[in-house]
Amino acid sequence: MTVTAGVDVGSTYCKAVLFDDEGDVLAQAMRPTGFRLAEVARATYDDCLTAAGVSEDDVGYVVATGIGRHRVAFKDVAVTDLTATARGANFHFPDTRTVLDIGGQTMKASRIDDAAKVEAFRLNDKCAAGTGAFLEKTARYMGYGVEEVGAVMQTSRDAVPISGVCAVFAESEVINHLSLGTPPGDIMQGAIESLTTRVVQLLRRIKAKPGYTLIGGVMRFQTMADAVEKNLGHAVHVPAGDDCQYVAALGAAILGRQRLQRLASRPAPSAGASATA
Repeated sequence: MTVTAGVDVGSTYCKAVLFDDEGDVLAQAMRPTGFRLAEVARATYDDCLTAAGVSEDDVGYVVATGIGRHRVAFKDVAVTDLTATARGANFHFPDTRTVLDIGGQTMKASRIDDAAKVEAFRLNDKCAAGTGAFLEKTARYMGYGVEEVGAVMQTSRDAVPISGVCAVFAESEVINHLSLGTPPGDIMQGAIESLTTRVVQLLRRIKAKPGYTLIGGVMRFQTMADAVEKNLGHAVHVPAGDDCQYVAALGAAILGRQRLQRLASRPAPSAGASATA
C-alpha cells in the first residue's frame, strides 16, 4: 500500500490527511495552529500517522498547503490552498465548478474547470467581518462557545440586520442589539445574513458557475449553508460533518498521489545515458 499525506497549515487550525492508493482516506487529524507553525504541522502529522497505524516510512509523498505551507519541514512540495481545495472539492463532488471556502480568517471563492483546475479566484477584503472569526466572536459576546453556534442559530425567528462593512462596526451593532434585548438567535442569524451578502458579492466577481461546493469550519453549521443556498438561488454541496474542514488537506494528499503516479510512469534512465551523464 502506498500512502500520501496532505498537511494544511491554516490560520486557525492545522489539518492532516492520509490517503491510500485505493482512493480512500486512512486518517485525518486537526490541531489549533497557534504561532509555532512548524511544530504544530509536525504534531498534527504525527497524530494522523498514529490514527492510521502507519509509520512515516509508509508515506511516499507529502504535500503541504495553507498559509504556513512553507514551514512544513518534512514536505516534498508545497501548493496553494486554492489548488488543494479544488482537488479536494472535486473528490467529494465531481460536478463542482465553484468552491467557496470560509475559514477562520479568510474567505476565498474560486471557479474551476472539469479537471479541477482553477480558472479564476478572489479573496475577501482584509476584514474579519467576512470570515468565520466574526461569527465566533458574535457568539462569545453573547456568552456562547463555538460548539453552541449551530444551536443558537436554530432558535432564530426574525433576524436583525448587521450592516457593518468591517468587523469593528459590525461588533458595535451586535452590542447594541444585545442592549435592546434582541434574542441571541436573531443576532446570530443577522450575522450570517451579513456574511452571505459578502459571499454573493465575491462569487459574482469570479463569475461563479452552478456546481457550488461550500467548505470551511463555518459550514459545520447547517444554517450557514442554508443561508448561502437561499442567497445564491442554487443548490449547494457541503462535505458531511467535519469533512468540510479537511478539504484542502485531502486535496493536497490527492495531489501527492498524482505526483507519485507521474514519477512512477517515467522511464528509468538507461545505463548508457547514466554513464554519459
